[in-house]
Amino acid sequence: MEGTSLCLPIVILLMQCSPSVPVTVSTTRHKVEVEEFSDAVLSCLFRTERDPNPRIEWKKKAKEVSFVYYDGRFRGPFEGRATIDGATVTLHKVTQEDAGEYRCEISASLDTVSLGETNVTLNVLVPPQTPSCEVPASVVTGTAVQLRCRDQQSVPPATYSWFKDNKKISNPPRHANATYLINSQTGILEFKAVAKEDSGRYSCLASNGVGSPKMCEGKDMTIEDVNITAIVGGVVVLCLLLLVCGCGGMLLHRNGLLTQGPRGRSFWISQCHGAAHISSQTLHRTDDT
Repeated sequence: MEGTSLCLPIVILLMQCSPSVPVTVSTTRHKVEVEEFSDAVLSCLFRTERDPNPRIEWKKKAKEVSFVYYDGRFRGPFEGRATIDGATVTLHKVTQEDAGEYRCEISASLDTVSLGETNVTLNVLVPPQTPSCEVPASVVTGTAVQLRCRDQQSVPPATYSWFKDNKKISNPPRHANATYLINSQTGILEFKAVAKEDSGRYSCLASNGVGSPKMCEGKDMTIEDVNITAIVGGVVVLCLLLLVCGCGGMLLHRNGLLTQGPRGRSFWISQCHGAAHISSQTLHRTDDT
């Protein structure tokens, strides 16, 4: 009996001196990725020392911290579209507006350490949309040209592939002397110097690993030769125009139809495009006698 009476105070003393376990908060997934319009589960697990009914709060961290769950109910845009089980929250039909960093806070006023928290980042994935494609309709042989493809909606950002006449253009090019480059990140197909064989129907495919890839409608690009005949003809016409203007000015001056007044000034006849420089302020005809 004496031994028992001696052990009892020692047991009580050891119980009082044993370390206490404060409130602890954790999550099964610190990063959650779901597709747009699906449900997102933000897990929050906790254990308290003494408090059987701790206060549970969820907050979203942005430029300003806003409440998601507070005082036993959901707040703001989450009201009516979220549920809670213990401290784990499920957001229904999430959109891009829901993406961001969330914090679960557990307050146990009866515990030695009364506050614990954990963070969960939500990424909302968006499949590719039909990209916009910019393809010039006509290009002159030997010139540099860029074809552009862009989808600004997809998350993560899409990568791009180009097709000519429904056949994928190899990227990187198979030949070292290829005259084109494709940037799969920006969606730009660049030709250093287009040739006749580059004519065709071009289309672009956007993909990001979420949902199905999307392709823009094909657009035709025609490569045209430089029209040498037209250029030579234009030069000949210009030379003839300059010649006629120059000779006409000389004849007018010789026949006395061009005179210079006391305050005469120089001007150009616009029809001759600067070919005849006429110095006069007045242009008149001799009176009939």
